[in-house]
Amino acid sequence: MPNPKRRHSQQRSAKRRTHYKAEAATISVDSATGEMHVRHRAHVSEGKLYYKGQVVAEKAPIR
Repeated sequence: MPNPKRRHSQQRSAKRRTHYKAEAATISVDSATGEMHVRHRAHVSEGKLYYKGQVVAEKAPIR
């Protein structure tokens, strides 16, 4: 398998890595609760788990 004959410089590696950028998460407002949340993720509001505006699970009472 071929290997590089000489080491690549740090500048050359840095040029390649300039395209990797962190992006901010997309925020949405839930239609049922009106709360802000990350898109395509379930979120908890008042002890209930919501996804796509519907209740998926509720917190069980402690006995």
